[in-house]
Amino acid sequence: MRSSKIYSILEHFDKYEQNRFRKYLCSPYFNKDETLKQLFEVFLRSINSRKAVELGKEEIWEGLNIGKAFDDVRFRKYCSDLLKLVEGFLAQQVYEGTPLHKANFLMQSIGNRKMEELFSGAIRSAKRLSEKEPHKPASYYYYQYEIEKNYYDLTGFDVKRGQVSNVEAIANNLDVFYIAEKLRYYCLVLSRQYQLSHEYEILFIDEIINHIEKYNYQEVPPVAVYYQIFLALNDSENLDHYFLLKKLLEKYGLEFPNKEASNIYTYALNYCTRKINKGHQNFLQEIFDLYVDLLNKEIILDKGEIIPWHFKNIVTVSLRLGKFGWTENFIMNYGKKLPETSRENMLTYNLAQLYFYEKKYNKVIEQLQFVEYTDVTYNINSKSMLIATYYELEEIEPLYHLLDSFKVYLNRHKDIADQMKKLYSNLIKFTKKLVKIRPGDKNAIEKIKKELEMTKNVASIRWLREKIAELE
Repeated sequence: MRSSKIYSILEHFDKYEQNRFRKYLCSPYFNKDETLKQLFEVFLRSINSRKAVELGKEEIWEGLNIGKAFDDVRFRKYCSDLLKLVEGFLAQQVYEGTPLHKANFLMQSIGNRKMEELFSGAIRSAKRLSEKEPHKPASYYYYQYEIEKNYYDLTGFDVKRGQVSNVEAIANNLDVFYIAEKLRYYCLVLSRQYQLSHEYEILFIDEIINHIEKYNYQEVPPVAVYYQIFLALNDSENLDHYFLLKKLLEKYGLEFPNKEASNIYTYALNYCTRKINKGHQNFLQEIFDLYVDLLNKEIILDKGEIIPWHFKNIVTVSLRLGKFGWTENFIMNYGKKLPETSRENMLTYNLAQLYFYEKKYNKVIEQLQFVEYTDVTYNINSKSMLIATYYELEEIEPLYHLLDSFKVYLNRHKDIADQMKKLYSNLIKFTKKLVKIRPGDKNAIEKIKKELEMTKNVASIRWLREKIAELE
């Protein structure tokens, strides 16, 4: 049963959701079958016990106290009915979390039943919720469209032909929603073209762009932001597009739900990364500024946790800018917000990175020497850092031992991509050559310099160049 759909879904529930679903299940409005309550409790005991025990159907049946012989058809019906209740509960959670949507359904229901005594109260409630809504993504304007449409129906503008109606507000809100959503997906298409050669066809996008250029949407967050992202993607050589996007993010960053805001900032971060890859190192400071903005607005946090790759990127960028004190404070403060499953390894690796940049090489070894990461990328990165550390300390014997064991590691792990194997195999090769060169040996130095420049796919190439330059 552990592989069944209902069991696997219930495994996703935390303690809070388990209790919420229990209340939902015990409500006679949603469920009147006592057997389904018992079935849920049987599943829950198994899930919460954390024991890898395979529950059999007959064993579960006995726990239901039905008093009849096992009936496979009836048992599957119970599981199916419980699954439907779980699906209803999940939908109810989303419904409860969107008060504007609830207000619109209320207006629609009141209108259908022609309960005129509730008209004004429902309209006021919807308007009040709109004013309190903290976020203004495209969906906000769709809810405004629904509110205005329901208001039109409630007030009977169809028959009050002598009065000015709110049709303009209905149309305008729908237009903003449509334009913003079209732009959002078009930006996604443009960004995907960096990885895919597929040609997407987005209807009316030229007309939408022309319309935005003609009219001012700077005060409409989703249109202003996604239009600026479009400009930055479509004309990346014009730096003004990026810097205006940065200003809009500072102004409107909190106008979007966290997940969407995070995706929006990712466009700006990717823009900066592409600029750095083309040699514009000043954009490293831009990435740092964007991350500081994300931290200050807490957009970077997902349910109070920081995503590990964001954590690693922030540490790397701040260290490359020489902000050692800031980096240490960040690691100590935000390390507590890493997911518990990866926290210890993440802290170990990133503290080692800090010590490496501070040239506290003995501390790097203390951090990394006995750590074996389950994540292949972190394992490889930590070994690369140890290579550089042993070289800096002139610990030649442990360096050679590490280089040989690293080569074996790369060959044995079939799940490592060929491109990555090439990168780090070349690092091993050039490090061994580097160790053998005597300072001032012009011929040997010139030879390794030329070979390095002619070789593609070399990990830690900047460090190798620095070490070669030190030998000259």
